[in-house]
Amino acid sequence: MHQPLAERLRPQTLDEYIGQTHLVGPDSIIRRMIETGHVASFILWGPPGVGKTTLARIIANTVKAPFFTLSAVSSGVKEVREVIDRCKHEASSMFATSRPVLFIDEIHRFSKSQQDSLLGAVENGTVTLIGATTENPSFEVIRPLLSRAQVYTLKPLDAADLDRLLRSAIERDEVLSTRKIDVRQTDALFRFSGGDARKLLNILDLLEQSTPAAEPVVIDDATVTSRLQSNPAAYDKGGEMHYDIISAFIKSVRGSDPDAAIYWLARMIDGGEEPEFIARRLLILAAEDIGLANPNALLLANATFDAIHKIGWPEGRIPLAECTIYLATSPKSNSAYMAINAALQHVGSTGNQPVPLHLRNAPTSLMKDMGYGHDYKYAHDYPGHFVRQQFMPDTIGHPTFWNPADNAAEQRAAELQRQRWGSSASTD
Repeated sequence: MHQPLAERLRPQTLDEYIGQTHLVGPDSIIRRMIETGHVASFILWGPPGVGKTTLARIIANTVKAPFFTLSAVSSGVKEVREVIDRCKHEASSMFATSRPVLFIDEIHRFSKSQQDSLLGAVENGTVTLIGATTENPSFEVIRPLLSRAQVYTLKPLDAADLDRLLRSAIERDEVLSTRKIDVRQTDALFRFSGGDARKLLNILDLLEQSTPAAEPVVIDDATVTSRLQSNPAAYDKGGEMHYDIISAFIKSVRGSDPDAAIYWLARMIDGGEEPEFIARRLLILAAEDIGLANPNALLLANATFDAIHKIGWPEGRIPLAECTIYLATSPKSNSAYMAINAALQHVGSTGNQPVPLHLRNAPTSLMKDMGYGHDYKYAHDYPGHFVRQQFMPDTIGHPTFWNPADNAAEQRAAELQRQRWGSSASTD
């Protein structure tokens, strides 16, 4: 019985590894670490199927380091301590040439106590920690551990990488190399792969296994689409349509369709999606797409995120559904999102302009003598707690970044600004 194609083609060396040239290409950081034999602890952050586990194994094999693995899904503090003890034993062996590598898959699922149990071993050099995560480490990994492990971002494979992987599989694989492979079109193959090497190889496996031995394996858009639609199990339930479904979910909320949004939410829940992943997207949605039209949306989204941490599945589906419907039915505005983007673009083009003297603090007499804080007008000393004065750098005038959207809340704010500033206020 053959292994899956993805296992048969798992790279054993950096030269066989496809993609991530910014990390493993000539003169890149990870390649340099391997070549010197001094591998520091780090965390690999990227979507599924881009080679995080494979890269960790290649590193350990190349530097001839003992390799230990833990899955955050099935390991507790007890298992972490046991494997660290084994690492200590390996490191103290007279035959040891390199520090043991401890690879932790899905490290974002580790609790704080589990992550705390790693700190000592990482800090004193007992192990080289390589973590893998599909979630932003800034949210999921404790700060003391992040300070001891550099984060490297892995990218989805691009079309050139996927094409190289396809050709390599056809030429090198023990099964595919014996079949006649007719590559006619690759658009659907690459689209369904979504930058995931494992997905592409799984699709190739499906095409080969579903084609009689006497016939050529045809790769074109129609065949790929047809075989995948009739074989939904070709993908792992939690990962295959991950990015397509979250995209549909976000667009449904933004488009004010609560029924569609709830449907895609149900698809994510049924597919085993992490509740925190969904809650984070709702937080971003609340700020980006509802924004100032209904500021309470951000408060509810934040409360939903907190609730998810406290109750988890299955009850967590309820606050997620409540928040989803609330956001979908709320008035929409992206004016704050557009304002910060416009301001950042302006800052990028104008550089670091000096703060006007009257806006600077003057904690010393020397600063006061230099004019710091001079002529600053304290707003609360004036009627309506407002007085006109300059708040922008002298050199840039007063560009408009916030353009209020057409909703009741922002129009009220815009009218108040017009009363304060007259024609200089944002009115569009």
